[in-house]
Amino acid sequence: MYDLHTHTYLSDGVLGPAELARRCQAAGYRGLVISDHADHATIESTVSAVVEFCTVGAGYYGEMALLPGCEITHVPPPLIKGAVRMAREAGAEVVLVHGETIVEPVAPGTNRAAIQADCDVLAHPGLIAPEDVALAAERGVMLEVTARKGHCLANGLVARLALERGAPLSFGSDGHAPGDYPTREHAEAVLRGAGLDAEQAAGVMRNTRSVFGA
Repeated sequence: MYDLHTHTYLSDGVLGPAELARRCQAAGYRGLVISDHADHATIESTVSAVVEFCTVGAGYYGEMALLPGCEITHVPPPLIKGAVRMAREAGAEVVLVHGETIVEPVAPGTNRAAIQADCDVLAHPGLIAPEDVALAAERGVMLEVTARKGHCLANGLVARLALERGAPLSFGSDGHAPGDYPTREHAEAVLRGAGLDAEQAAGVMRNTRSVFGA
């Protein structure tokens, strides 16, 4: 099991980084990205804290790899490119952008700005436009199939358009609390529920794993 989208109490999660890592290790995870929410006010402090944890914790969680990440969240579209650059400069190895989910008032144009900024993952992109999916395919930006309540309501559309346009898909729990971190079997069920067949679901998990060089 590999997960590119998790949160700690460094943003709006419940668990500290160490408890999150231990719980995921106990659940059989092999790769974990800690991707707390951030904007221009918090990118440097949040990412540096996650980098510190991942650096100190490396090798202490069995076979599970830790990668520092960041989720650029509710940033105005014209500022997203700069925020993605700031996150990378602060040490984030995986940069997500909080996409235009149907359950939050994300600014229109966020999806396209995130793709144009060459983020790694566009998280829960909601009712994403076909032309933005084509752009993601062109630029190699992964579109997330999410296990998060509410955000997952558009998974089917995201998966279908990604298959049609050749855009890569990834999986993320968007976990915030104990109980939010699925087993591999449950993650595959979420992918199947999005309309993917078993082979396609396995491909999404391979994409997700590839971020860890595995």
